Amino acid sequence: MTSSALVNINPFTPESYRKQFLQSSGKRKTRGDLEEADPGEGKVQQGLPAKRCVLRETNMTSRYEKEFMEVEKIGVGEFGTVYKCIKRLDGCVYAIKRSTKSFAELANENLALHEVYAHAVLGHHPHVVRYYSAWVEDDHMIIQNEYCNGGSLQAAICENIKSGNPFEEPQLKDILLQISLGLKYIHNSDMVHLDIKPIKQPSPCSPRAQGTEKGRTLSQVVKSKYKRNIFICHQMQSDSPVVQEEIENDADWFLSANVIYKIGDLGLATSINTPKVEEGDIHFLAKEILQEDYQHLPKGDIFALGLTIAVAAGAESLPSNGDMWHHIRKGNLPHIPQELSEEFYNLLKNMIHPDPRKRPSAAALARSRVLRPSLGRTEELQRQLNLERMKTATLERELREAQQAQYPREGHSDPEVSGTPAGSRSTKRPVGGKSAKSLSFPCGKSSP
Repeated sequence: MTSSALVNINPFTPESYRKQFLQSSGKRKTRGDLEEADPGEGKVQQGLPAKRCVLRETNMTSRYEKEFMEVEKIGVGEFGTVYKCIKRLDGCVYAIKRSTKSFAELANENLALHEVYAHAVLGHHPHVVRYYSAWVEDDHMIIQNEYCNGGSLQAAICENIKSGNPFEEPQLKDILLQISLGLKYIHNSDMVHLDIKPIKQPSPCSPRAQGTEKGRTLSQVVKSKYKRNIFICHQMQSDSPVVQEEIENDADWFLSANVIYKIGDLGLATSINTPKVEEGDIHFLAKEILQEDYQHLPKGDIFALGLTIAVAAGAESLPSNGDMWHHIRKGNLPHIPQELSEEFYNLLKNMIHPDPRKRPSAAALARSRVLRPSLGRTEELQRQLNLERMKTATLERELREAQQAQYPREGHSDPEVSGTPAGSRSTKRPVGGKSAKSLSFPCGKSSP
């Protein structure tokens, strides 16, 4: 079997892109083409891709031990364990995730590859945890991701609960805005996350959860066994601060922020147009998704994000069923033990509206005046700046035309101005004839 058959097909890449890439050489075909092909065309084209073969053949001397120095274990979840590691070659810190189950223990290998597929297609965005590489070692999936030095939103919420100081409104707005920017990017990539949440319910900070972890500190409980999907990065101090005027779009504004919030764990992500939905945490799940109505999947992420902000604001553990669960799905926020401004509270309520069509989109949140009150002024200044640039460009063009008219090209000058007979043309071309003229003033008297 040739190497062309040992390629996985990423389900998140657009079909048109897949066809163009796989058929560009005339040697690779999509699955549909393979089924219609003549059986006698050659065995190289059979079964694209041979996933089990790819995974088995990836075995090698431990790349993990060879390339990385393990510093500490920073998290254990249902699907894998995450380690803080330093790459020996570049000296940078990364988060390395190793799957809990081997491929031999999985009923479907695609489930293990799902997160890799999603990360690879998304690429780099400041509010999505960055993906670097993935490989299979000892029949386990290993993913190399960005290391977030501020830990998780889950851990921050737990510390706030412990100290009795939940996030205040300015911080809540900041979290909501940044995660909205990340969701906007994911949704624009024709994907939905489907597992947005700050913390596994019941909260690992609650007495019930901590009671099962006797003898361990709060930070150890938080690190040990709870899935985290929103992470925090603290900006490194720079000697050259960002100038506000240089921040012109959603992708750049974060450069001035000290704390960056990022979306991670894409294990349940799916395509908007061709969804294969694995339901997320029932505590944050929108009712329409539970009822298998997938017409407005991005608004399911918005619903979960609204409840995420409510929990960050101090709301108690969310119910998994019962009257309160249905009460929230009717558009009612859980009790928040702090007073929020009316406009912000109403925005959160709109995010959990029972009709998904009436919830704001991630793009609308990213441009909300509630979250970005200075956006109107910024847009006006940007509009004026663009107008001035257009005026400047027009004046520069008119100046060039005036200069060309004043100093025309040789052979097209006005005889009355130049004093040269119309029928005579000079065959000599002075150096610098096309440049603007300059005057020189000699220091001494010139000889007659």
